[in-house]
Amino acid sequence: MKLHYYGHSCFLLETAGKKILFDPFITPNELAAHIDIDKIECDYILASHGHGDHIADLIAIAKRTGAKVVSVFELVNWCAAQDVDNGHPMNIGGAWDFDFGRVKMVNAVHSNSFPDGSYAGAPGGFVISNDEGCLYYAGDTALTTDMRLLAQQYKIDVAIMPIGGNFTMDAADALEAANFVNCDTIVGMHYDTFPWIKIDRDKALALFEKSHKRLILMDIGGATLELRK
Repeated sequence: MKLHYYGHSCFLLETAGKKILFDPFITPNELAAHIDIDKIECDYILASHGHGDHIADLIAIAKRTGAKVVSVFELVNWCAAQDVDNGHPMNIGGAWDFDFGRVKMVNAVHSNSFPDGSYAGAPGGFVISNDEGCLYYAGDTALTTDMRLLAQQYKIDVAIMPIGGNFTMDAADALEAANFVNCDTIVGMHYDTFPWIKIDRDKALALFEKSHKRLILMDIGGATLELRK
């Protein structure tokens, strides 16, 4: 597995010969101004929920690439209404075997609406598992004891978690979430993009290091992260 970062909560996962894009919010993000979305290729787009800071570029990228959109039922229908009909609807607790591995949509404690304020279904996260490893993409979420169930069902190698606070978990809650899912390698997301979610990076990194866990803060458009079992 290889991971690329395009800012905020947007990642591209390369695994089993496929490219999976998570929560494409790039063009409105000043921190990602150097990223050209027309150069991003993907086979799938996994959308955790319908807030604008997670789907701003979804329609444009899906139409250009033909990527299959995987998300909650209401969000896939929203895409279809905009002529993106290559979708796979899911809901919390459901799982499906794709050609790159098994995807389970899991609970996230958050709100969810489309940019126009209409209902966007339940927010969620994703667990992706295949022969290359197991990755948990938490989506926008609070700390919840539901995460303990994931440790019973999976051996998670890497977890991507929000750490910005205010709208989601902060670094301290993400550390507890890492304990809940029994994962020692955490990739941070949903931080620094807006004033409300600015973090003290050194403090966050030290917090994880003190607990003998690794917090990775990737550079936007920087080096690829190799994920190993």
